[in-house]
Parts: sequence; C-alpha cells; structure tokens
Amino acid sequence: METIFDISRPGAKAYSLPPLDVPVKPLGDLIPANLLRDEAPLLPEVSEGEIARHYTNLSNMDFAVDTVFYPLGSCTMKYNPKVNEAIASMGGFSNIHPYQDESQVQGALRLMHELAQWLAEIGGVKKVSLQPAAGAQGELAGMAMIRAYHERNGNPRSKVIIPDSAHGTNPATAAMLGYKVVTVPSDEFGGVDIKSLERLLDEEVAAIVLTNPNTLGIFDKNVVKINEMVHSAGALSFCDGANLNAILGKSRPGDMGFDVLQFNLHKTFSTPHGGGGPGSGPVGVNEVLEPFLPVPLVEKDGAVGAYYLDYERPFSIGKMKAFYGNFGVMVKAYCYIRSLGAEGLDHVSDIAVLNANYLKNKLEGTYILPYDIPCMHEFVLSAERQKKLGVKARDIAKRLLDFNIHPPTIYFPLIVDEALMIEPTETESKKALDRFVDVMKQIAEEAVENPDIILTAPHNTPVSKLNEAEAARHPHLK
Repeated sequence: METIFDISRPGAKAYSLPPLDVPVKPLGDLIPANLLRDEAPLLPEVSEGEIARHYTNLSNMDFAVDTVFYPLGSCTMKYNPKVNEAIASMGGFSNIHPYQDESQVQGALRLMHELAQWLAEIGGVKKVSLQPAAGAQGELAGMAMIRAYHERNGNPRSKVIIPDSAHGTNPATAAMLGYKVVTVPSDEFGGVDIKSLERLLDEEVAAIVLTNPNTLGIFDKNVVKINEMVHSAGALSFCDGANLNAILGKSRPGDMGFDVLQFNLHKTFSTPHGGGGPGSGPVGVNEVLEPFLPVPLVEKDGAVGAYYLDYERPFSIGKMKAFYGNFGVMVKAYCYIRSLGAEGLDHVSDIAVLNANYLKNKLEGTYILPYDIPCMHEFVLSAERQKKLGVKARDIAKRLLDFNIHPPTIYFPLIVDEALMIEPTETESKKALDRFVDVMKQIAEEAVENPDIILTAPHNTPVSKLNEAEAARHPHLK
C-alpha cells in the first residue's frame, strides 16, 4: 500500500480557511528565534478526500474483533455492544471532572456504587473497590491487601504459591511485593496437584493465587479442598478473575472459599480489550480483608440518600490510582450488566462454554489435545504433531492471517508444548466457528502436503513474514 507521502503532490490541500481578519504579526515576534525552523516541515500535501481514503483503507487492514474472528485464548476478545460505547460517551459521563464537588456528580457516584454491589453479588464477595485501572493492578491491590493482613497479624510471611499454568502477571505481582514465588505443578487433569500442594504449604506461605477456570480452560474440581488446605495453613486464597466469562451465573469464587477476587471489566463486562487500554480491574474481598481495601470507596448515606467518597479507612492499603479508576470503563460494564440481567449473564457462560467445547471436539484428532476432558470457555491444543513435520505453532498462527482470522494465543500456558490456546467467546456464530474449523484442518493438511506455504505465511498482509531475530536487533521504524 502507498504511504501518505507517495500520494502527496505539491499544492494539494485538505483544508480551506476564510480570509484573515486579524492583524498579522511575524512569527519572530511570537516565538523565540532559537525555536523557529529554518525550513518548513516536510509534510504530505493531499486533498481531504485522499487523506480520508488513505487512513480508512489503512484502518481496514487491522485485525480487530470488529473485523475478524478473534479467538485469542485467555483474553476474552469478544464483540461488545456499541450502545455501551455510545452511553459512555454521553456528555453527562464524559464531561465530568474528578475534582468536581460530590454534590455535582451524584449520578456518577450512584453508578459506581451500584456497579460495585452488582460485582460483589456476581463474585460472591463482601465488598468491591473499583479503583484498580487494569487486571494486573487489581492483582497488585489484592496481594497488597493480603500482605497488609499478615503484617497486621505480626507475621508478614515470605512465600506465595502459584500453579505452573498461571498467567505471567501472577508471579510478577507476587515478586513485586517481595514474595518468593513457589510453583505448584498441575495434575493429570490440568488442576492443582493436591499432594504437591500439601508438601508446599507451611507457615511461611502467605497466599495461593489461582485462576479458576484455569488457563487450560479447566475448572479445578478440587478448588474448595484447595482453599480449605490453604486456610488451614493460615494463608489466604486469591482468585485471578481473568476467566470469569466462563462461570457467570453458574458459580461464584467467593462461594469456593476465595478471600480475594480480581475482576477484568475489559474482558468479562463489555469494554473492548487490547491495544494498551483502557482497562479496569476491580477487586473484591471477604470480611477478613474488607478493612484493607484501597481508598476511596463509594458509599451511600442512608439518612439523606446521597453518595460520597469514603477516605476514613485506617487500615487501607491507600490509593492504587489517581482518583477513582477508569470511569468510562465502569459505565460500559454497568450498561452490560444492567441490559443482560441475571439470566443474560448466565446465558453468556452457556454459549461461551458451548462454543469452546464445539471447537475442541471438532479439532480433536487433527491436533493433539493434551487434556481430553470437557473444557470451559477456552481450551488448549498442541501443534506437536505438526512440529514433527517442520511446522510450529507460530507458523500456524501466521498462516491463519491469510484466511482473515486473528491467531489464538500461542506458546501459553508453558506446560503445553507448541500450545494453541483458543477462546471463541459467546459472541461468535456457528458459521464463524465452522469456518475456523475448516481453516485449521486445511492448515493441518498443508503441513503434510505443502508445508512451505505455511512456513512462508502470511502472504496476503501488507507485511509478510519477518526475520524475527533481525527485526528485534535492527528494527525499521520508519
């Protein structure tokens, strides 16, 4: 595709201005001489139509959930209702300022208060803070509260147990707070190995961090027993809520015995995810950790019916973010929950789990299935069979681009060799799923009959396959 400079021609303009009706002053009178250019900047000269078409065509080359099937495992990249975007953009929400007096933002505070209550009900927790700005920051808030709890009890403890299938942010968060990370292996069913956990639990363990369903897309049938074991050792249990999309309306982490639950509004509750933000990672806790929640919390004065921000929390871990979190994200999540209701959220999980199991059963046999049990909202295949033919998971991912399909997550979780982690979500039709199955089977056939077409893919994108080592060492950035 041509660059904007390729279509530039002298004299073309994308603007027209009325005649100047104010006095003209030389730039030298307004800007210090040392800041003035000697020459005009090299800018493209194009018409309005040309610039509109150029950037529209450029944007159409993006792979996004609004343009293609996007089965990115562990990230719940689902299509999101645009009405929620429109409501979040309304002036009453988008034009308020964090420094406004509480009396002027009662509607916003009510929305936040109700959203926190709904999340607490969905997650089975006592109290929720909306402040963390992303999932990882929600993890950090949860772990900081666990540390504060142990410190207040006179024993900060030194270790955090994390499964070998965990998201990378889990050990990173524990390490940031000064904990030693101890890995517990998975059992043959993809859950936590109970005997190994029993050996690891001692008086220095502060917490265990679990994702349930986990990153293999498997619901750990021993989750209640695991949390009882952890509590018996005087430790606490943290639930990474990245995969909450699978259990909405079905089960609640708080009922499973978790002390902390981190939500991802930008995965589970409508806000588009990816591209660096915006995110939102509310954190919910039980009675034990409620005193340590970040400040401020949105509360309601029952006597006058007004909402206010509560900073009077002496054991709070403090602020996680300036102001009160990413408010626009909260508006979208509020709309999503309110429009779907309890039955709608329950149905979300029904279809997400149905779609994942449909794909798993269709692709089993073509690709290796490391854990051959019913999955939840996602599942993991292995391209080990194709690797023996010289085709790796990353090659399959590149080839999918030629069929206008975004690749799934690859090489994660690390316990599966040549992993392909697939999450179809509830928003994809059977037609879209069947096409994905056909494409994945075609690629498997190509690995046998014509591996070169995979190894040189993608063929239909503006940039073809890169020499990754060369790109990392000597990138071309212009």
